[in-house]
Amino acid sequence: MVEWIQSDDLQDYMKAVAFMEDRVSRIRTGEARESIWLLEHPPLYTAGTSAKERDLRDPARFPVHRSKRGGQYTYHGPGQRVAYVMLDVAARGRDVRKFVHDLEEWIIATLAEFNVRGERREGRIGVWVARPERPPLEDGTPREDKIAALGIRLRKWISFHGISINVDPDLSHFDGIVPCGVSGHGVTSLVDLGLPVTMADVDAALRRTFGQVFGAAGRA
Repeated sequence: MVEWIQSDDLQDYMKAVAFMEDRVSRIRTGEARESIWLLEHPPLYTAGTSAKERDLRDPARFPVHRSKRGGQYTYHGPGQRVAYVMLDVAARGRDVRKFVHDLEEWIIATLAEFNVRGERREGRIGVWVARPERPPLEDGTPREDKIAALGIRLRKWISFHGISINVDPDLSHFDGIVPCGVSGHGVTSLVDLGLPVTMADVDAALRRTFGQVFGAAGRA
């Protein structure tokens, strides 16, 4: 059974990484259960293993942390729900692509709880929402905004890092990077979409939908 951990205070990024690394080691040896950690960070940027320096537009704005997770630059900060997933991928079929797909599906199912249609896009990481009420891009492409990101790392088939959903962060904080290396399209949040959603609402939805995607064995 998965253990759910929740932190109400803003969590230091490097201490969070150290916690995950320790937990992953203990899950691997059977000393700890799989876990989902729900938290928020103070404003910061992280650079995944595919990050390009040109995508860091304002390096002095917030602390920048090099991360060994997959992906490019992303922002974390207050108002964004981060869910770190420390799960045994070997026990779930040793299929990394399916595991990432399931994380995306978890995000999409969570957004659907608020009648928001989250979608995947070929060649773009994360989950997106259509914005037909906004002007299209200069080339006529319909406007879409990113509402959630994901990036994981595996150590001996145990995952860590995870997903983030924008509930009500300061969206201007994303201006210091090219989020996940995707230019042109914007970033949104549940509140930006006009929904009076709280962090507690999102947490409840994440818990409800987790078992739908990962199976009954994953329910807390």
